Amino acid sequence: MIKKFFLLALLFNISYANEVGVDCLIIKEENSIICKYTHDRITEDKIIQVNWIEPNGQITRSRDMVIPAGHGSIYDFRYLQGRTLGEWTFKAIDNGKEFTTNFTLK
Repeated sequence: MIKKFFLLALLFNISYANEVGVDCLIIKEENSIICKYTHDRITEDKIIQVNWIEPNGQITRSRDMVIPAGHGSIYDFRYLQGRTLGEWTFKAIDNGKEFTTNFTLK
């Protein structure tokens, strides 16, 4: 478990050192899909919206999330089991700007 957490932390930190954007990681052994939105750190709380979009284009989760002041990222999590197979989209909307990434469930 510790090894998997370290790998997850390493992957996310390397891929988004000071970049704004989104990325998702599928961990089959943990039955998990973890998506991350990274932004420039600011001195006040920030509210963003995240959307999980199924292969058929339907949004199956949409919610506002608060990124606390001084934090550079936020994570959202879903279980892998029971999800529709195909290409999914994870979207973060921050102050009118959209950041998306796609991942495929097989």
